[in-house]
Amino acid sequence: MKYVIGVDLGTSAVKILLVDQLGEVVRSVSKSFALIQEKTGYSEQNPQDWVEGTTAGLFELLSGWNGRAEDIEGISFSGQMHGLVLLDENNDVLRPAILWNDTRTTAQCQQIYEAVGEERLLEITKNPALEGFTLPKLLWVKEYEPEIYSRAKAFVLPKDYLRYKMTGQLQMEYSDAAGTLLLDISKKEWSTEICSLLGIDPSLCPPLVYSHEEVGTVKMDYAEITGLSSATRVFAGGADNACGAIGSGILEDGKTLCSIGTSGVVLSYEASDDKDFEGKVHYFNHAAPDVFYTMGVTLAAGYSLTWFKDVFAANESFEDLLADIHSVPAGSNGLLFTPYLVGERTPHADAAIRASFIGMDASHQRKDFARAVLEGITFSLNESIDIFRRSGKEIDTIVSIGGGARNEDWLQMQADIFNAKIVRLNSEQGPGMGAAMLAAFGCEWFATLKHCADQFLKEDRQFQPIPSNVETYKKLFAIYQDVYGQTKELNKKLLEFRK
Repeated sequence: MKYVIGVDLGTSAVKILLVDQLGEVVRSVSKSFALIQEKTGYSEQNPQDWVEGTTAGLFELLSGWNGRAEDIEGISFSGQMHGLVLLDENNDVLRPAILWNDTRTTAQCQQIYEAVGEERLLEITKNPALEGFTLPKLLWVKEYEPEIYSRAKAFVLPKDYLRYKMTGQLQMEYSDAAGTLLLDISKKEWSTEICSLLGIDPSLCPPLVYSHEEVGTVKMDYAEITGLSSATRVFAGGADNACGAIGSGILEDGKTLCSIGTSGVVLSYEASDDKDFEGKVHYFNHAAPDVFYTMGVTLAAGYSLTWFKDVFAANESFEDLLADIHSVPAGSNGLLFTPYLVGERTPHADAAIRASFIGMDASHQRKDFARAVLEGITFSLNESIDIFRRSGKEIDTIVSIGGGARNEDWLQMQADIFNAKIVRLNSEQGPGMGAAMLAAFGCEWFATLKHCADQFLKEDRQFQPIPSNVETYKKLFAIYQDVYGQTKELNKKLLEFRK
């Protein structure tokens, strides 16, 4: 039996999967690491933590396995998007990585619009200038840390740096490059026009490769530390959302994904780059060859639930916290939550907006609040589905992965709020499985990624919308959509009181 490894470098942990030729996960290991949040809106990580966590994870994975390292044919990666890793002439890290959920760059986004123009930016990158993207972070360092910027010779994204430490080769693949705001999405090349208008040296942009492309083999010293074979082929990998789509079979028209991790994503397959969503949702190159995907993002999806548990049920499990939500009717007895804890992305690109509980009274219990948090997260994701549907896309089946697929009450809630059939996979491994599938495809186990998905992915259960709940949630969703406009100015006024 031959094997591949999928490495999923997330925001809170790295998850590593050992997968056989039947698509079975033979072993898995997870290693967590911390965020650095020195100020409100700042979110950074030490890239060395990623390397050390992955190295330790691979060693643990292989030391507890009775197979042969030589039977592991390939390894590939999924990675958190947008994070800026600046490297010097020796490819050493110059400063902590600025992550996707860092919101310090509002002024730099305006600077991009003034230099490039909103319309031209959308024509080239198919995305608006948002704080989460990589280019505004690069401009922030240029403005506020000029000494560091002057020493920078390249930038990469998190999983690219991890892959470099494993192979000694530095590249970026298209699905992650699409989230930098520096890639011409249609031409699949770095935009020298944007670089020129913003005074960025194009040489900072690394060579571009396809996600399934072989970029080297494991370095001898890294192989010795981890137990891998130095003959193991290394493939470029993809952005976490692109890999999550592959690992969920979103590889043909009509397929849609709901992924709830720290952030939340609604992602839909696009065969071409010719649709116009006016920048309301993201439009990225897929990790599957020569196709695309559109995507809406909720910045604090699973994070909202984690925050709620940490603040109000720190010593309990998620299972205990959510144990009674089935006894709360749809609509949480008139309690509404908006999950804007760290700002919002879709459809409101607003770093200043903050979360709300609305409708509280003395009758509400903790279980009402817990259900309202789940409903609010799901309403936020429904904003993206609503945009897709209004643009003419038909969405009747959605594959749900991540934390939102672990609780059956939440899965039913998704079916009711999205008014669509929800599918849970038999073995939901998300982006890590997508990374493993890229390695399997790169190793030529399958003729296409679709053939790989047919072998690797199996459906576990479906959840159908309950008509009465659908009607309740339609009314509540309209109220939810009104909250942003009603609280936007209030949140701006409260900004001066944040420390």
